[in-house]
Amino acid sequence: MHNLLLLEDDANLAADIKAQLEREAFHVEVRFDGLMAEKTALRQTFDCIILDINVPGKNGYEVCRAIRQEGITTPVIMLTAFGEVEDKLDGFDSGADDYLTKPFYFRELLARIKALLKRGGQANGATGIVSIDTLEIDISKKQVSRAGQVIHLTGREFNILSMLAAAPGQPVSKKELISAIWGTSVEVNTNTIEVFINSLRNKIDKNQPVKLIHTRFGFGYYISTAPYEAS
Repeated sequence: MHNLLLLEDDANLAADIKAQLEREAFHVEVRFDGLMAEKTALRQTFDCIILDINVPGKNGYEVCRAIRQEGITTPVIMLTAFGEVEDKLDGFDSGADDYLTKPFYFRELLARIKALLKRGGQANGATGIVSIDTLEIDISKKQVSRAGQVIHLTGREFNILSMLAAAPGQPVSKKELISAIWGTSVEVNTNTIEVFINSLRNKIDKNQPVKLIHTRFGFGYYISTAPYEAS
């Protein structure tokens, strides 16, 4: 049985989500306050953490950032009434793996949880270190560094980067990334991939003399020490 932590200050909504998830054979711990959710996440082990953003104590961004700083890599899904790109970037920058805008259908939340759990399991089976220029990706430890400096990535960011690194110089389309990272059971807008790529570029390429993450328009994204030049 998978253990989930749910931070949601709306008691009715929290009770509804908890009941539906438990019908799907999940064990759910509910917290209504960000401080309590953070303490719980640091004391107990969970398979997935679901954080509402606007809650008392600490907001969801702060909770996510705090547990990431403690080295907790558990997949995190943000729940919020906001849907702007900047809000999503804030969520991803704080360490979230996925983002769901209210109102949402329960089956979409369930699909996203299952996709995160599935991807996590697949990543655990991969091994080896991939090196591109000064970038190093340790697949087994899920660690990334550039020029000797550790880079903290979310689970989604790590999976996207690993998929690009597995085919250096070859463009990977948005649809391929969505299918591989989220699965076919989850509807993901291609703009979401753009948000993740922008976040990865800020973490991987910012202030680096050699840019590694490139776009080949009409084809997708790829990793290379040199950008594609049309003939």
